[in-house]
Amino acid sequence: MLERESAGFAAMGSEARLQVLKALVRAGEPGLTVGEIQERTGIAPSTLAHHLKSLAGGGLVTQEKVGRSTINRACFEQLRELAQFILSECCAETTRKAANDG
Repeated sequence: MLERESAGFAAMGSEARLQVLKALVRAGEPGLTVGEIQERTGIAPSTLAHHLKSLAGGGLVTQEKVGRSTINRACFEQLRELAQFILSECCAETTRKAANDG
């Protein structure tokens, strides 16, 4: 199970990819074309393609060909799973210590 989470977190491993992912999250389910992402982020098209490939490889973005455009969408379920994974042990040490002290 850690392999999927590791891939997701690794895909977010740059400021530019986080910027792209946040733009897609803000766009919601309709998603954005590559041109729209480029307008919002200012990232050069060739570099943007690389970042989108990394995000898609990490399971954080889906890409759908619609006519001559590619629509990119954030994978909200995967993002929720990553958030849950990282927060699943929130305060476990504090809870354990409190139980031992009580």
